[in-house]
Amino acid sequence: MAKPKGRDFAAGMLKKGLITAEQLDRAEKSGTVPVYRALIELGFLTKDQVYEFIAEEYGVAYIDLPNFRVDEDVLTRIPEDLARRFAAVPVFLVENTLAVAMADPRNVEALDKIRVHTGLQVEPYLGAEEDIRKLIDRHYSALESVEDMFEDLEVTRLKEEEAAIPELKELGDEAPITRLVNLILAQAVRDRASDIHIEPDENVLRVRFRIDGVLYEIPSPPKHLKAAITSRIKVMSNLNIAETRVPQDGHFRIRIEGNEIDVRVSVLPTVHGENTVLRILNPQSLLIGLENLGFSDYNLDLFKDIIFRQHGVLLNTGPTGSGKTTTLYAALQTVNSIDKNIITVEDPVEYRLRLIRQIQVNRRAGVTFANGLRAILRQDPDIIMVGEIRDLETAEIAIQAALTGHFVFSTIHTNDAAGTIPRLIHMGVEPFLAAAALEGIMAQRLVRRICPRCKESYRPGKIILKHLKIKDEDIAFWRGKGCDFCRGTGYKGRVAVYELIDMSPRLRRLTLATASVDEIRETAVNEGMVTLREDALLKVREGLTTIEEMARVTGVKIDIGRAEEEPLPEVEPESGPPVEGETPAEAAAGLEEKDLEDFREKITHWLARR
Repeated sequence: MAKPKGRDFAAGMLKKGLITAEQLDRAEKSGTVPVYRALIELGFLTKDQVYEFIAEEYGVAYIDLPNFRVDEDVLTRIPEDLARRFAAVPVFLVENTLAVAMADPRNVEALDKIRVHTGLQVEPYLGAEEDIRKLIDRHYSALESVEDMFEDLEVTRLKEEEAAIPELKELGDEAPITRLVNLILAQAVRDRASDIHIEPDENVLRVRFRIDGVLYEIPSPPKHLKAAITSRIKVMSNLNIAETRVPQDGHFRIRIEGNEIDVRVSVLPTVHGENTVLRILNPQSLLIGLENLGFSDYNLDLFKDIIFRQHGVLLNTGPTGSGKTTTLYAALQTVNSIDKNIITVEDPVEYRLRLIRQIQVNRRAGVTFANGLRAILRQDPDIIMVGEIRDLETAEIAIQAALTGHFVFSTIHTNDAAGTIPRLIHMGVEPFLAAAALEGIMAQRLVRRICPRCKESYRPGKIILKHLKIKDEDIAFWRGKGCDFCRGTGYKGRVAVYELIDMSPRLRRLTLATASVDEIRETAVNEGMVTLREDALLKVREGLTTIEEMARVTGVKIDIGRAEEEPLPEVEPESGPPVEGETPAEAAAGLEEKDLEDFREKITHWLARR
């Protein structure tokens, strides 16, 4: 039987109701082959949904290899050349039947050769080809572990202050050091680390990985290697190895287990030597749709409604490392199509996006957010993304773009969604411009997911339930006991929590009246906004995360350890000094149609002056 093509699969998904005709059309126009891969990239279906459908069409079962533990002894049943040739790996053995995950489980030639080589009956399963390739690279390449590598290193001990530049360069190019740095990078990617910290201390060279937002120390190399390791990383990043007194930033690209990985490098001088932090940017992390980021059904529908509007500004706020870029990229991929011109200006460009023109900020060359945004407006864009609004000039150009028929995505640093409006006004943006341009404001954080392999239920104490204002005392929460899969932490992966403001007429009036953060927040909540705390609590009740994570990320003061010993103090809302006369909220409520006409006239004059 001929192998169905990607278009046939996608047509079958449409017939079965897994996708809409519009989604299929957008996937076909994207240019990604096969079409079902485009459905994953655009976020219309998850990888599991697609491959389970294909497996059903083939009449076999699907194995999700990243979450399947393969015995090393079983892997030796098929030689590497055969595994690579047919994209097939053995996954388990039952009596005389070998289960094999294959990219094409109907490849008769592959099945025959595996049967002849092993002398076993072969039962084919479907596996994603990229997962199979990763498994082959990881297990057949027989890479040494970082711990073993340290024992084999023989590098001349040099004190940094005594080492001449040619010697440092030579150390950085030595094969053992090159292998060591590559192994650290490979191990970080396998562990899904977002950052690598290489920290010289007085008596030790410490290496730590940031995994799911938390730093974990790994076996560290000898302290005398710090000059060689730093030198090697500088060489890879095209940094000045002779300069050790000022901070330096760079980047490089490396292939690890078949994936192109971008690495951003920051080198900072400290009293014990140069501290190096590497940010790992794995494009595979972008292959996730909006549906899989953590949006509740209510927030997801509202967010999609906002991003498909014809003009306006959507601002995403949150601390560094809270997933803002991932969310905005997922939004861009959702609205991306062949009939739209999308341009971004970023610092740095973290991921390359298909069909989207991306500009890298380069201050030395005079390319700032503001200058780049001005240039973008001359390129006839439909949608613009500005990496961050840092100053009044960038904010005003972004607002001008929104008021002249473009939709603008950007980020800004505030504590929550409601605080964004006062922040813009404090930055110098005219209230009437902010009121006119803003369409949506979103704040987000990342909470760690409970490990699926050691997940257990428990009943929280009455004091915790009372503090969280949960009346149902029979409710069961979840936590992770800790296992090898999650390194004993009880957590594996992260999920986002959101609060999303849709700018209503009343919120625009509050913006015009320069209302306080508390008044804006109260109005947004009354109009349906789900706060960060409420969204995090929803994920606790759904079994996605724990009470401790909710408290850590949203700032709720809950002493879990003492919860059964003494009552927890009630958290009183913050209140400011009394304001004499009419409040901004009262003033906003009293705005008449004439005031709104004046507001529109101001916008018209402002645009004319631009």
